[in-house]
Formats: sequence, C-alpha cells, structure tokens
Amino acid sequence: MATYKKKYKAEDKKTENQIDESEFETAGVLNTLEETASKSEQWIEKNSKALFYALIAIVVLFLAFLSYTKYIVDPNETEASNELAFPRKYFNEAATAGAGIDSLLTLGLEGADGKYGFLDIATSFSGTAAGNLANYYAGVSYLKMKEYDKAIDYLSKFDSDDEILGPVSLGAIGDAFADINQPEEALNYYEEAANKKNNDFTTPLFLFKAGQIAIELKKFDKAEDLFTKVKENHTKSDQGREIEKYIAAAKYAQ
Repeated sequence: MATYKKKYKAEDKKTENQIDESEFETAGVLNTLEETASKSEQWIEKNSKALFYALIAIVVLFLAFLSYTKYIVDPNETEASNELAFPRKYFNEAATAGAGIDSLLTLGLEGADGKYGFLDIATSFSGTAAGNLANYYAGVSYLKMKEYDKAIDYLSKFDSDDEILGPVSLGAIGDAFADINQPEEALNYYEEAANKKNNDFTTPLFLFKAGQIAIELKKFDKAEDLFTKVKENHTKSDQGREIEKYIAAAKYAQ
C-alpha cells in the first residue's frame, strides 16, 4: 500500500517558531514600557519637590497677572481715558475756530487748571490705549501749528490698526515731510498710508497725494501707476472723479 510523506509538518514547525518569536517580541516591548514607566515614576519621585515649586510658581505668576490686570492696568486705562476728555475738548474747538487756533491747540497739548494735556497723558499713561491716542492728537496738533519735527516725532509713536486712524496718522507724517520739502520721505509715507487699509476714503486720498509727489519728483511712470489705481479701484471717490486728467498729465510728461 502506497504511503505519502506529509510535507506540511515542517511548515507547522516553522509557524510555531514564528509565533513563539512574536510572543517574545511583544513581551520585550511590554518589558521596555514597564521599565520606561518605572524610570519616569522614579524621576517624578526624585524631582517631586522641584515640580511642586514650579507649579506653585506658575500659579503665583498667573494670579499676579490677573491682579495686575484688574487692579493696575484696567484702572490705569480708565483714568487715562478720562484724562483725555479735557485736552480733546480744546482740540475739537480748534478744528472749528476761525481764529486763535494755536492757543487752543497749546491748551490741548499742555493742559490747564491742573488737568493733563496730550503731552502729559502720552508720557504718564504710556502703554495704555489713551496714551497711544494722545500721541496722535499731539502729532496732529503740532502739524497744524507747523512744528513739523515734533509732529513727526509724536505721530511716529502712534500705532493703530484702525480703518481710518491708522492710514491718516501715516498720511499726516507724509504731510509733515512734504511741508519741510522732503518729498522722497513724503512719497514713502503716502504710499504706506494708502496700503495700510483698503477703503474708499483713505486709500484714494493717499494714492492721489503720492501721485502728486511723484510728479514733483519727475517720477512720471510711478505717478501714472498711482493715479491709475485710483481710476481702477476708487472711481466714486472724490479723487476718482477727475483722475483721468492727472493720468494724462503724467503720461504726456514722460
């Protein structure tokens, strides 16, 4: 009677060996994890005091920050905002006054009757929103009084992402440089003001002013480009209504 060799026996043994090796690998991984966990526990136990003090320090710093904000920053902001009302009254009066503008602006800058002016607020409440705004009012006041160096100084300290005030403050620096016959600097600030925020008031205004300065500097290609931006994007603005003639003037001056 014929007999057949059972070839599958060797394969079974090989499979058993593979299973055994896999089990050993799993056990090794588990042992490694246990060793790592044990070392971590030992490290934590060894450094428990340092970790505890570090946690306490974080809590103390957090509480100090909350206290500083509640008892110093917020009251300081409120006080600065209240102080700003006095000089701003004179600034607003100067905007509509027919004469005596400089005296009103000076009162706004320096204060009176024991009240702070913009200069005091900018210094005493630096770091607050009102202190920052005081720099703007001081800069514009000096610009109206034709004290251009001081205007540039204070306006440069002002920083804002406001849709209008941000571009206007940069444009005012441009005006100051234009008035002291520094057209290159004026052009740079007008372009920066135009690009600060995109709207139909400040953007075409400062693009137009930049174009005029570019004409003065005989940068006619640049002037044409600036005026064309007004035409393409802000046709309904005050500057856009007659922009065609400025584009033509820049084009034919080349």
